[in-house]
Order: sequence, then C-alpha cells, then structure tokens
Amino acid sequence: MAKHHTIELPNTSSAIALAGYREENLKHLAHLSGVDKVVLRGKEFWLSGNEQEVDRASRLIKLLEPLWSKGRSITKVDIRTVCEAVQDSRMEDLQRLQNEPLAQTQRKEDILARTLGQWDYVQAIQERDLTFCIGPAGTGKTFLAAVIAVQALREKRYERIILTRPAVEAGEKLGFLPGDLQQKVNPYLRPLYDALYELMEPDKVPNLMEQGLIEVAPLAYMRGRTLNNAFVILDEAQNTTPAQMKMVLTRLGFHSRMVVTGDLTQTDLPDYQTSGLAIAHKILCHVEGIAFCKLTTNDVVRHPLVQRIVDAYDRYDQQTVQQRNQKSDIPKNLSSHIKLKRRRSSPPNRG
Repeated sequence: MAKHHTIELPNTSSAIALAGYREENLKHLAHLSGVDKVVLRGKEFWLSGNEQEVDRASRLIKLLEPLWSKGRSITKVDIRTVCEAVQDSRMEDLQRLQNEPLAQTQRKEDILARTLGQWDYVQAIQERDLTFCIGPAGTGKTFLAAVIAVQALREKRYERIILTRPAVEAGEKLGFLPGDLQQKVNPYLRPLYDALYELMEPDKVPNLMEQGLIEVAPLAYMRGRTLNNAFVILDEAQNTTPAQMKMVLTRLGFHSRMVVTGDLTQTDLPDYQTSGLAIAHKILCHVEGIAFCKLTTNDVVRHPLVQRIVDAYDRYDQQTVQQRNQKSDIPKNLSSHIKLKRRRSSPPNRG
C-alpha cells in the first residue's frame, strides 16, 4: 500500500544541505531506500512509496540530522555511510563519527571522518604505535594521519612531527632542479606541505620547522636515525623498496608512533622492483601491535568523479588480467600446431 509522508526541517539552510548540489542527494536517498520519489518543497521533504520504504528513508534523513542541522554540506558519501552503519549495526560508531570532530582547519571548519573505513583508520592510529593504511587516491590516508599528528603536537603528546616519503618521480623526469638540497626535494614533498597548510596558519609552519618541531624530509634522511618522541608519517610507501621499508620501520624509537600510507595501484617503481609496502603487508600482517587498514573506493571523499575514475581503472585492470589469463591458457602444443598449419597453407615463394 502506497504511503505518503512529509518531513519538515527547521530551516531552509538545513533543507539545502540535505538536498545537496543540484538536489543530487534526493535521487541517491530514493535509490538506497527504495522509495518512489523524494521531493523538496521549501523546507519540507515529501516521500512516497510503500510503508517500509518510506520508513527507511525517514530513518536515513533522521540519522543525517547531526550534519544537516548544522548546515554542513552533505554528499553521497555521507548518505552511504549512514546506510552501511544501519546494515552493519554500527550506530554507536556512526554517532561518534558525526559528532566528534578530529580537529579544525585554520579556517575554523570541523574535520570529521566521513566513512566507517576512515573512522576505523583513525581509531587504529590512536590505539596502535604502527599503522599501515592501503587505499586508492582520495580516501584521506595522508590527510587524516596529518590531522591526528598536528593535534597530538598541539596537545604536547609528542615533541615533533616527521613527515617523509620516497623521492620517486611519477612517470616523468624532472631533470636537474635548481637550488639547495631542500629546494630540490620540495616538489616530492609538496602533498605533505599541503596537508600542514590546511591545518595551520601559513606563517606558523615555517616557524615550527625552524624550531625542529615539524620535519619534512625525503626517506633517505631517515637512515641511521632513532626517532624518539615523534609522530612519524611515511607517505607514498608503495614507492619504497623492501630494504627502504625495513630501514624506516626500524627507526621507530621510544614513545613514538608511525603511520605508513600508500596505494599499491600507483607504484612508480621500475617493473622489476617489488614494492616494499606489498612485502611489508605479507610479512607483518599478523604481527601483534601492528594495524593494517584497507580503504576502498567507497571511502573516496574527493570530487565524485574521482571515485568513478578509480572504479573505471579497476575494471580495466581486471579485464586486462582476464585477457592475459585467457591467452596463457592456450596449450603450447596447440599454438605450435596453429603456426605449422599457417606455414603449410601459405603459397610457395616462386621468386
């Protein structure tokens, strides 16, 4: 039996936040809940469908209240996160995710985990001394680690932050760069600087670096050091060799914490070189005290196109592997037979 239900929000800004850009959230709510239609009229939402579907849509809207009640922009990611929390019975985690900001940007905007995968990642960082996070671009691997590190530094739980990554060129040769050594490696470390400037006022970052409270350096600088009382972030770990990975992991000192992030689908190493991140996962995945978090395209929180791009590349890679497997399944003797048959059927050379 069809049911019609109206939900009135307290103000227009809340309604706009829930509807999303060009009201794209309304279609997504309808798709996930199964209702026939979700329509926005002023600050009222009209729902139509069978009773169970309408009740499901109403519950989703209610669970999003901590976001729309504050006028925060809501995306498809937020709606999907609420659905996953309901399906997996993780309502307590959802409430904490929505109501416990991790920090504030220098523009005074709250920073929140946006997905349950991100929430699990944040909890792992806070509970373990060594955390690995593997996932595609746009899932917040580096940014969330930097957020927690900056907060820990502000609360004086650690004496310094060390941000490092291997200086590997991403498919292009940069040649000889001008300047001193620090200026030469800065292009490789720019994503780490971007995270810092998002969290802190621009003039504070250089001061903290001069004081040694924040260090941004290429991976080669880590050899021979013992990193005590530090929060260490190794970014782009898929570009480390196994020897480099072992070297940096064994730098961990007393009262220190380390986060290792990477995307195994974006390795810039030569084809013959195995990624140190892949080897570390095989060797350390069952070691006590180490956490491994895997983020997926469902955790992508950049522009919606990023998720579709990642999915498209994944499908292409799977098709390529299938085609290679099909070719390798042809028996060698059959392949030789085909070649011999072709030679016999070809006309003789009468030149």
